[in-house]
Amino acid sequence: MSVVGIDFGNLQSKIAVARNRGIDVICNEVSNRATPTLVSFGPKNRYLGEAAKTQEISNFKNTVGSLKRLAGRSFHDKEIHEIEKQYINADLVEENGQIAVKVQYLGEQRIFSIVQLIGMYFTKLKDITSTELKIPVSDVVISVPGWFTDVQRHCILNAAEIAGLNCLRLMNDTTASALGYGITKKDLPEEKDNPRNVVFVDIGHSCYNVAIVSFIKGQLIVRATAYDRHFGGRDFDQALVNHFAEVFKGKYNIDVKSNNKALFRLRMGVEKLKKVLSANTQSPLSVESIMNDIDVNAIISRQEFEDLCKHHLDRVEIPLAQVLHDSGLKLEDIHSVEVVGGTTRIPAVKERISKFFGQELKYTLNQDEAVARGCAFQCAILSPVFKVREFSIQDITHYPIKIVWEKIPEIPDEESEIIVFPKHNSIPSTKILTFYRKQPFDIEAYYSEPDKIPSRISPWISKFSIKNVEPADKGDLSMIKVKIRLNLHGVLSLENTHVVEEVIKEEKEEISESQQSQQTQPMELVNDAKPDEASKPQEASKPPSPKKVKKLVKKADLPFVSFNGGLDKSTIASLRELEGQMISTDKLVADTETQRNALEEYVYDVRSKVESIYSEFVNPAEKGNFINLLNETETWLYDEGEDAMKSVYVEKLDHLKKYGGPIAERYRENEERPKAEKLLRESIHSFVSCTSDERFAHIPEDEKKNIVEKATKALDWLDEKIKSQENLPKYQLPVFSSRDILKERENLVHFASPILSKPKPKPEPGPKPEETTPAGADAAPEKMNTETESGENNKPNKPTEETETKTNLENNGMDID
Repeated sequence: MSVVGIDFGNLQSKIAVARNRGIDVICNEVSNRATPTLVSFGPKNRYLGEAAKTQEISNFKNTVGSLKRLAGRSFHDKEIHEIEKQYINADLVEENGQIAVKVQYLGEQRIFSIVQLIGMYFTKLKDITSTELKIPVSDVVISVPGWFTDVQRHCILNAAEIAGLNCLRLMNDTTASALGYGITKKDLPEEKDNPRNVVFVDIGHSCYNVAIVSFIKGQLIVRATAYDRHFGGRDFDQALVNHFAEVFKGKYNIDVKSNNKALFRLRMGVEKLKKVLSANTQSPLSVESIMNDIDVNAIISRQEFEDLCKHHLDRVEIPLAQVLHDSGLKLEDIHSVEVVGGTTRIPAVKERISKFFGQELKYTLNQDEAVARGCAFQCAILSPVFKVREFSIQDITHYPIKIVWEKIPEIPDEESEIIVFPKHNSIPSTKILTFYRKQPFDIEAYYSEPDKIPSRISPWISKFSIKNVEPADKGDLSMIKVKIRLNLHGVLSLENTHVVEEVIKEEKEEISESQQSQQTQPMELVNDAKPDEASKPQEASKPPSPKKVKKLVKKADLPFVSFNGGLDKSTIASLRELEGQMISTDKLVADTETQRNALEEYVYDVRSKVESIYSEFVNPAEKGNFINLLNETETWLYDEGEDAMKSVYVEKLDHLKKYGGPIAERYRENEERPKAEKLLRESIHSFVSCTSDERFAHIPEDEKKNIVEKATKALDWLDEKIKSQENLPKYQLPVFSSRDILKERENLVHFASPILSKPKPKPEPGPKPEETTPAGADAAPEKMNTETESGENNKPNKPTEETETKTNLENNGMDID
């Protein structure tokens, strides 16, 4: 069973797996640990990940990136057209109010939704993982920004389902980093009143996330989060692009922004330059043939770069101040500040963060892989097949959620909405709402602060229709309990709804022993009591009356229907089937390309060998025809065979091998026969020499003679075949093969080895020497082991091992011979 964590990034993604008692970040097909988040479409197939990266310049109109930023967004979102469109070369269109892309695929114009595109990319990540692990991949944990709304999270979940992945959890980026930090720490405090408060700052390619997390042994609690959705490495790149576009306009009289390919080449150049500036005070920029066959170059210092990006750097402290305020902590309460994400390598950014908290930054985590590793840890915790150290995770929601419903005349003063999950409510979390109704009704969920969610994303989250609601027995309103849950994914769902009935039951009040004793004792008069009152029996002495208690009893579950921003099951099934068809098309194209390459390689390889090492093994009468056939095949490959089917390439290759195969076989046999001949001669010599060796003197002479005869026959056979082969041209069929020689050797070994491996007979035992008594010595007693009637030193001798064994067997009832 696989345990996989995916850091789904806007520029590139990483995959981490749990194996070998640890977490490994795996490499893709070109040995890179990060896979570009790109999907590209061609006339025959799709290109995903690294393959799409190679198509990005030549096929940029059909290559789509920024998938993370487009997830769950409306086509009319102004942020898409004002910000995101400049990073996307494909044409954006509207489909059911959502964003889709229009591309050329398989020679025709096609429209794909963002859910489909993300599903295609997840298919690539799934393929990379299964290739590395050599097992099918299903269970995964995928990272998303904490500011993702319900509809955006549904988009990722639907895409994972289309790709055939079982997403166990959508995990917030900073929470994943915090888990990777906390689960490996063995020095966390145990007291809840004195946790370790750590700030996690994650600045990636397109967004800025920060969280304050409190750690105690075996637990992390996210206290507060803050985000800047439009701050990341690409903003610094864009500042450099704008700068150099102006420089080149004055220096080379070219407008880079007027040419999409030129602009793309410049973006690639400044991205590399930015990385160099992180370690050096200045860096050159050089782009070959940026446009109009013009090569451009320039140079910029780190100080100039920071001046260009000052308006971006001034935004660094805003989320830091916000998260500190929301957490209720002070600067002195912060234990450390951990930074992750590629953009945190910019010296000016690090300086601003460090200055705000007044302490040195920590780099405990891998800045590029921390999120993927944290997701893999979470997947291992959720997986039943992995044993992981117990670690509790309490995440929070970033947006407050309210429930809205329609009032009814029977309850005029009823409220019509309530905030069920306030900001920073823990995840997962369940709330139960009580409604009084006598007919079916609907409730709807909204974000209560629409101005805080991404632009143009509707604050509407979901709608729940509760069915089969009927009046109570006397026509009164029924009590309906609705259980709403904010699950592990941060997605709102209705878990259960049922009708509850109030039942009044009588219960006898239990009387303690002291009360019983008081009741049996005579009542004493109270000083201020009236005589007539004192003479009356007290009520306490009466037996207690039954107590009436109201109890809520669950009567029946009610059916309900949910409507949310995700796709329905039938649509997902249809898109999954379509994805399977495209996977088959990609595989067929890949297999066809492999067969074409094999045919092309065979033509070049065999033609060169026919003129060199194969020349002696080719029949002169057939050589010209074979070379002409190779040349014709090469011409066909680059002409009408350019777009042939896989079966045609296979047929062409098989036809060439009918001619080239025997030639290659004769060459191979000519190389292998001397080696086999040497082995047979060594075996013959070895067996013949053994027959005269004293070590084998115990072998009967007739059997030795049989070995010599067998070896002589093999030698005669070999000499005869070699002589016949020497008189035969090399381009004709060989008289015998290396396999024949090895078979003859095998027969000889099987015949001689059992004879020579016979063991030597054991030597016969000689007569025992006579026992004599030394002169002058007393005669030995007849019995040495005798028992005396008394005396400490006259103990019987210890029985021998043989005697003990015999006795034990007799005691067990066994016969002894």
